[in-house]
Amino acid sequence: MSATTDDSLKFRNTNTGTISGGHLVAKALKNEGIDTIFTLSGGNIVDIYDGCVSEGIRIIDFRHEQVAAHAADGYARQTGRTGCLVTTAGPGCCNAITGLATALQSETPLLHIGGQGATIQHLQGSLQEFDHVRLMSPVTKWATSVRSTERIADMVSMACREAWGEVPGPVYLEIPRDLLDRTVEQKNCVIPAAGHYRCSNKVMCAPEEIEKLADILVHAQKPAALFGSQVWNGRSHREARELIRTFDIPAYTNGAARGIFKNDDPFSFDRTRSKALAEADVILVVGAPFDFRLGYGKLLNPAARVVQIDQNYAVIGKNRDIELGLLGHAGTIFRAVIDAVTGRVEQGGKSRRAEWIKELRNAEKEALEKLMPLFKSENSLINPYRLAYELNEFLDENTVYIGDGGDVVTISAQAVRPRNPGQWMDPGPLGSLGVGTGFAIGAKLAAPGKEVVCYYGDGAFSMTAFDMETANRFKVPYLAVVGNNSAMNQIRYAQLAKYGDRGNVGNLLSDLPYGKFAEMMGGYGEEVHRPGDIAPALRRGREAVAKTGKCAVINVWVDPQEWSPGTKARLKARLASR
Repeated sequence: MSATTDDSLKFRNTNTGTISGGHLVAKALKNEGIDTIFTLSGGNIVDIYDGCVSEGIRIIDFRHEQVAAHAADGYARQTGRTGCLVTTAGPGCCNAITGLATALQSETPLLHIGGQGATIQHLQGSLQEFDHVRLMSPVTKWATSVRSTERIADMVSMACREAWGEVPGPVYLEIPRDLLDRTVEQKNCVIPAAGHYRCSNKVMCAPEEIEKLADILVHAQKPAALFGSQVWNGRSHREARELIRTFDIPAYTNGAARGIFKNDDPFSFDRTRSKALAEADVILVVGAPFDFRLGYGKLLNPAARVVQIDQNYAVIGKNRDIELGLLGHAGTIFRAVIDAVTGRVEQGGKSRRAEWIKELRNAEKEALEKLMPLFKSENSLINPYRLAYELNEFLDENTVYIGDGGDVVTISAQAVRPRNPGQWMDPGPLGSLGVGTGFAIGAKLAAPGKEVVCYYGDGAFSMTAFDMETANRFKVPYLAVVGNNSAMNQIRYAQLAKYGDRGNVGNLLSDLPYGKFAEMMGGYGEEVHRPGDIAPALRRGREAVAKTGKCAVINVWVDPQEWSPGTKARLKARLASR
């Protein structure tokens, strides 16, 4: 949005009096429905803080910008609204890069506002001057700099529109400090009215494509569906449930979509994905690219009719040929195809699918039986599968579960079943370690009435855990569980497999009693060395969080010689490809 004449400016804004650039930022954020900013203080951005105080926008300040960025990401994932990160210039912006890259790969709508030296000192070498826009361009959808105070509110609105366009993601807006500090006449500023400059992003594909999809699903004999993060991010979970029941489709989930189906749903499956994708005659893939998680498309039956639905045109049909590609919002497409087949689903087809579903259900039981010895392991060195199993037993209907680590996420995905939509969070396809602390704070701020449990690997915990103090300071405590094997163990496996004993290089950590970390901050900490002590320790941690209002840390010492099958399989595949 832009203005070209004084008359157009007056038409848009009839406010009188003067206003500073920082207060214009805050007004624009409020128009966007942004009620919280995540930040670390710096001299370039303080007028934004003053504006947020005036507008009633909550300011959550951190010890490190990476954690602030992850918290803004986590807040956006939980609320379904735009997350907002505000950093100062130079190192403030640089420190946030991992958080922005994580949000980009996870398709999280996030506005990053960054400071900059004064425009009158441009290229003179002012403190913390840096080419932030060029730096942020590869890790955002859109990045630019504001050129005048009068345009600040307009540019904030423009940035937020870009964050939600097509596939949601992070954007970057740089505002030099003299533009933020400068006071201008409000009547000369472009301040878009909330709700009047954006259309819905629930894009719909062509009607004939809906008819073709309906025909494919109606006649499928052995269908399977994989729902990815876009299904939850786009709040399409209700339509997804109705879709699989309409067509009797066995459904699998990954990423943020975990939890969209109840664990006892007759069409929900989780341990037979490889079998289903290898044998199905029709495969519906929604919001999940054919990347490493799907073997770049090679894990799908070559003879299957594959239908892909995604908001991102660039990923449809990438790495694997498809029968039908539909560009658009998952829930909108689901609703259209459900309406299109009312009364058309063949009973004979449903009978055939019932046999297929029974076959998969029996295979699920067999897979679980194979895992149970690991889940129930009584080894003196705690098996990480036992810890993951105990965590699943511990969760309740109100718990948001966060996984932060390598095998921590891979193994817990075998055991942990979130009880409701939106209650699973993980690093996403970028595989960033250190997301847990920020995610936990963002999730608890978004839903104070929910319990938040973050399961870290010890390597991930040590990266960002000092911002646990931030959680305590803002009274948003969570329960931290550390699977401690004193190593960056997922990578360690690959090194040991390739180099033997020489592989113990660059991946071993110290034996640290992380339970004492919580105690240092006035919270509860406990060390667990025996499998039978895990469940009682988790309960004591929960009680301590509720009683003290501070984070608790349960440090569980796990066997460093246990790895997930996925870790072993990926290494085997890499070695075989040589």
